[in-house]
Amino acid sequence: MGSIKNFNLVINIDNMFSKEDYGKPISEQLSTVLRRNVTKDDLANVATSSSISFSTIRDVVYRTNSLTRSNAKAISLLVHAAFENSIAYKLQAEGDTIFLNTLLKV
Repeated sequence: MGSIKNFNLVINIDNMFSKEDYGKPISEQLSTVLRRNVTKDDLANVATSSSISFSTIRDVVYRTNSLTRSNAKAISLLVHAAFENSIAYKLQAEGDTIFLNTLLKV
């Protein structure tokens, strides 16, 4: 859904992650939200734009790799994509609800 490849985002990872976040897996909640709201294309786009491998990003998202200073930029870009996608999913669900409601009315 969301595409960050044409954005010139300035991401400040220090605002998103603290020193205590590095060297361990991301939180379960962040992992769940990212997995729910990003696609393989989003992972690929972030990998390309951040020069961090797809597999490293995937492993951080699935909590099998720890967050590091080097992969934190990729994860923060993925957070941005997840945010955009969550808004798009919400709007899509609202439209679907209106459509389905018209079908269910007797």
